[in-house]
Amino acid sequence: MTGNNAHQPIDQAVNLAVQAAPAWAEASVTVRAGLLRGLAAALEAHQADLVAIADEESHLGTVRLNGEVARTAFQLRGFAEQLEAGAIRRVVDEAVAGAPPAGRPRLVRVLRPVGPVAMFSASNFPFAFSVLGGDTASALAAGCPVVVKAHSGHPRLSRAVFDLARQVVLALGLPEGVLTLVEGASRGAGGYLVQHPGIAAVAFTGSYQGGTALWRLANERPRPIPFFGELGSINPLVALPAALAADSQGLANTLAGSITLGCGQFCTSPGVIVLLKGEASERFVAQLGAALEPVRTHAMLTPSMREGFEHASSVVAGHAATLFAGTAAAGPAPRLYRTDAAAFIANPALREEMFGPAALVVVADDLAQVEQVLAAIGGTLTTTLWGASDDTPANRSLARVAGQVSGRVLFQGVPTGVAVCAAQQHGGPWPSSTAPQTTSVGYAALERFLRPVALQDAPAWAQG
Repeated sequence: MTGNNAHQPIDQAVNLAVQAAPAWAEASVTVRAGLLRGLAAALEAHQADLVAIADEESHLGTVRLNGEVARTAFQLRGFAEQLEAGAIRRVVDEAVAGAPPAGRPRLVRVLRPVGPVAMFSASNFPFAFSVLGGDTASALAAGCPVVVKAHSGHPRLSRAVFDLARQVVLALGLPEGVLTLVEGASRGAGGYLVQHPGIAAVAFTGSYQGGTALWRLANERPRPIPFFGELGSINPLVALPAALAADSQGLANTLAGSITLGCGQFCTSPGVIVLLKGEASERFVAQLGAALEPVRTHAMLTPSMREGFEHASSVVAGHAATLFAGTAAAGPAPRLYRTDAAAFIANPALREEMFGPAALVVVADDLAQVEQVLAAIGGTLTTTLWGASDDTPANRSLARVAGQVSGRVLFQGVPTGVAVCAAQQHGGPWPSSTAPQTTSVGYAALERFLRPVALQDAPAWAQG
């Protein structure tokens, strides 16, 4: 693939990754784990300087950013431990003498790295979903070189982290193409990277519009490639009377914190609050508004994101009642809107992600209508069910619908925390992600970048 001068850095980065791919695919578990641990140590050794840069670029605050560095290092070490525990498994069926179907040759099913992965950094997690974030960690663990597309929202941080990572790669004697960086904000550059013949898979975290555009390009290639896109979500939270009766005020405080956490710039922010018509719900709405009132948000990640939030919230305001509009500070004012279930189901404009410190309250007549609200959403990363813990037919039905539309169903807590562990699922039905059978958080994430191969009657050397 020959590009123009602007695309030469992409060609160079991808070509280095292609050259490194065979050696990295054959690297031992010890070597891969050593790199992952080395990257974690490098982050921690330079944490203060990196956090200072990140705060200047993202406005997220040092407390949040220090926590994010800890999460990123934990994740890198976690993948190292998973590799050493045998996460990349093989299945062996010994030969059976005799005629088919009982008789068979010896078969070994192994998992092979797919090849160079293009990883698009996210704006809202400048460490955990960026240069050395979960997509990079999982692809490296799988044996795939990574070409990082830096996010324009934190370019200095991306370069600083990459420079540290490159030092680790070279110090370990590994090919420099194991991890490369592509910089620049051009949309054309992103499309060129996705369609580069040297790229074997794409990992993306970002907006629906940007993600679907790249997803189409990945599928329009002469040889389409997997596109693992996490595209955002409105994350409905259902608060049933049983939960409100137990601790209405406490839940309102918790929810207000989740809605405004990080200025609402989480892909798991609860954007739709579903309530049953009644006095308890009205009291809860009033408490939620009161809990939001003192909140002053920090600046959003970029001016364009602020513009996007203001536009999206104005669209919702045009179709719903405004319950609460707070006070603007460095960031936008928190806001709360309200509509009924019938209007929500009928109007797609009310189901768009606002991506900021705002939520829409949807009031339903009964549980059947609550299920209709969830079904109308179609696909979401999370659904939260407060007050559905008792084993009843109604709760079973509600949980079944929640599981049909989301990748993670919560019965307690709020969705803005996403634990890094083996059981995690971060990815839901369309339009929240392009591959709902996979996850971008947790140790199963490396499975995205492995391809099964069955070896029949293979010699020992071919089974490594």
